[in-house]
Amino acid sequence: MASWKRPIATIACAAAMLATASAEDAINPRPNTPEFLQQVAEWKALVAGKESSPDALKAVADQVEHAQNGKPSEAAKMLIAIARGAQMGPTDGWFGPAQTRFSWSRLAEQHEIPIEGSIVQDAFRGRAKFFLRIDRNRDGKLTADDFDWSERSPYMQQAALLHRVFRRMDPGADGRVTRDDMQSFFNRLAAGKESITTDDLRTALLGGSSGFVAGDAPNPQVLLRGLFAGEIGSLHAGPSLGESAPDFRLTTHDGTHVIHLKEELAKGKPVVLVFGNFTCGPFRSLYPAVDDLAVRYRDDATFLAVYVREAHPTDGWLMGSNTQVGVQTAQPQTFDARVAVAQQCHAKLKYSMPLLVDEIDDPVGNAYSGMPARLYVIDTAGQVAFKSGRGPFGFKVGELEQALAVLLSESPRP
Repeated sequence: MASWKRPIATIACAAAMLATASAEDAINPRPNTPEFLQQVAEWKALVAGKESSPDALKAVADQVEHAQNGKPSEAAKMLIAIARGAQMGPTDGWFGPAQTRFSWSRLAEQHEIPIEGSIVQDAFRGRAKFFLRIDRNRDGKLTADDFDWSERSPYMQQAALLHRVFRRMDPGADGRVTRDDMQSFFNRLAAGKESITTDDLRTALLGGSSGFVAGDAPNPQVLLRGLFAGEIGSLHAGPSLGESAPDFRLTTHDGTHVIHLKEELAKGKPVVLVFGNFTCGPFRSLYPAVDDLAVRYRDDATFLAVYVREAHPTDGWLMGSNTQVGVQTAQPQTFDARVAVAQQCHAKLKYSMPLLVDEIDDPVGNAYSGMPARLYVIDTAGQVAFKSGRGPFGFKVGELEQALAVLLSESPRP
């Protein structure tokens, strides 16, 4: 095993946590400030002993909502949602859309066309080699539909269905389906027959509830504990679009390198940050697609993965679906224990990009609001050009690629 050095302390991450709040923050303090942490302590006191009483929790939600003066922070939104019985759906609490510089309206304005218009490849003013990566449905033209990543988009609804199908074919829960996996899947569906019908497929893939599988559904006690522990997501909001990306130095999972974000940006390529952890099933399922991007864009961008706090440890929101595939770990309490789990994650997902390990008190995970999974594109000026929605729902690999492709299409040719 490699000789270990502790990661060098983060730079701007720590500074962000100590930022001074204004007078307006007395009611709704900014994330990453001591005032905000005091507010979180008050929320903990409010819910203490009320986790099993729906009426008492709803009263807490009303109290927190009123105190937020009509402008709830992301953390307050999630606390309110949990207290009112939300089951962690894509529109609950702090889940929401990405922040991106690369909207259709911006591209249409640059090309001097109406918002309802389209851009064919010959008229595209960016670097031609990226056009097909921006053209989501591959119909040879860019339109507003290509940039609609909302849950109401037919494309996204189809993608959600296909992802569900894929996970049924992925017995290793590592985001990769092999030829043997496909054969095994067919054998299960065929049940001794030589062929299957569309009805066989529909019954096997779409039958039953579309919600949590048995053993995975949360309860308010588990969710509140996970909220305050930073397991279902960071209480901090992370940098907004156009803001400077918090700098950091972290060590790779094998202890061989220390990566400094500022130095990576100085090489003249945008940096993609990929936050994730071992026990988040959707992250494991989707990570390989990000890894493919790292290979596809290796000459144009730098990809860095950051291992962060576990989402579903055995001592937290335990997922039965993880237990079935042998993914089990308690929440690491020391840096060495965190490294050990990161190494398991690396071995299972076969990272091609460097996997960095966040320190045990989560300075980078909190600075970027990276738990349980999130994607960023940092431009060469060190500013946030794309910030995905919070995982798992906001972890949209196609949306990341489109944003990166637009950014690269606008950069000078090498």
